Amino acid sequence: MSGRAWKFGDDISTDLIAAGRYAYLRTNLPELTKHVLEDARDDFRTGVKPGDFVVGGRNFGLGSSREHAPTIIKMAGTSCVAAKSFARIFFRNCINIGLPAVRVDTDKIDEGDLLELDLNGGVLKNLTKGIDLKFPPMPKVMTDILEAGGLVPYLKKNKGFIL
Repeated sequence: MSGRAWKFGDDISTDLIAAGRYAYLRTNLPELTKHVLEDARDDFRTGVKPGDFVVGGRNFGLGSSREHAPTIIKMAGTSCVAAKSFARIFFRNCINIGLPAVRVDTDKIDEGDLLELDLNGGVLKNLTKGIDLKFPPMPKVMTDILEAGGLVPYLKKNKGFIL
């Protein structure tokens, strides 16, 4: 996976990702995706390209447990969310929908840097700066869920069992 970095700060809430005023669109995710992160950075929703990375600071995804937030980030074409830390439920929702979320020091990533993710190796490569940002590799079951495309496809593939 490789793409450009879209840099966000600390405490990006699920309401900044999927604003509550669009709650009526929760049954129409393609329409809701048109508003992804518009309250944090309006240019993201119109400029994001397939493969791009959302890069946050601390406590990314805090707030409610709405799974729409990581879903519309993924539907916008984002290949990964990288942040210093995540709200626990947001992180788990990312994995469950098949969107990689990696905990890594994002201070050495600037807006527009070209990034490449090696999920199994535990490395986020900043190709623009020629540096490798290491993160603890995920447990195998989590990478298996991501490789399957999310928890539901994983369970279908494994007949309802987590292996």
